[in-house]
Amino acid sequence: MIGKPRRFDTMPKILGGIVLTYKAFDLTGKVALVTGGNRGIGLGMAMAMAQAGADIAIWGTNAANNTEAVAQLSGEADVTAQAWQVNVADETAVDAAFVETVSAFGRVDSVFANAGIGKLAGAFSQMDTQAYRDVLAVNLDGVFFTLRAAARHMVERAEAGDPGGSLVGIASLAAIEGAARNQHYAATKGAVISMMKSIAVEHARYGVRANAILPGWIATDMTEGAQNSAAFADKVIPRVPARRWGEPEDFGGVAVYLTSNASAYHSGDLFVIDGGYSIF
Repeated sequence: MIGKPRRFDTMPKILGGIVLTYKAFDLTGKVALVTGGNRGIGLGMAMAMAQAGADIAIWGTNAANNTEAVAQLSGEADVTAQAWQVNVADETAVDAAFVETVSAFGRVDSVFANAGIGKLAGAFSQMDTQAYRDVLAVNLDGVFFTLRAAARHMVERAEAGDPGGSLVGIASLAAIEGAARNQHYAATKGAVISMMKSIAVEHARYGVRANAILPGWIATDMTEGAQNSAAFADKVIPRVPARRWGEPEDFGGVAVYLTSNASAYHSGDLFVIDGGYSIF
């Protein structure tokens, strides 16, 4: 036996009528950056992290949505929220925005590379090359540029004696299941999974972990067409064991966990959030 086992009491305690919960999930003092964080899954994650005490940086391309998201975040909890108008497909813009984000908050503890687009392009044999390149530019290049800037920051911080950090890539079930007429989208999401695993191995020595989240059918702007389709409602949603569309707030728990100290030894993993769809 090596050393004496430590006891961890993770059960809530009641003190003076106040319920005390597992403190590792308290994000007070942490800063989380969410790309594409002004709507949908990104905002759902940002809201939960703000409620847990984290300050939030939002990157989005729509200035009005950015403003609205900051107002929601600021009204939800006593935290600081700020937004930047950033096109993650632009390498120079990403590097500049990351410097500004660190300058504004002093540090970044977790990054959720969530910004992404979908683009209908028809049958694979007829798929438009520009549609393919447009999707790759945001969904893959954008993730690479964002996480590279974040890793640079976290490595420098670790070398200065302050290790730690969490990098998260938002992939999709399309990465692990056949997505007809979506080969360009699926390719980017599969690449994100591979990227996260490689980052996890290389950066563990700095206390930085890297994981991927794979959403299933989630009610967001990107899936609006499917949400309004009677055929989709009749044939696809009944195959979801949870019997409903996922909602952005369904990603709050995993976002808080991955930013928190509770996930300090959890790296290189895939978090499937799909209501059981992929196993049914």
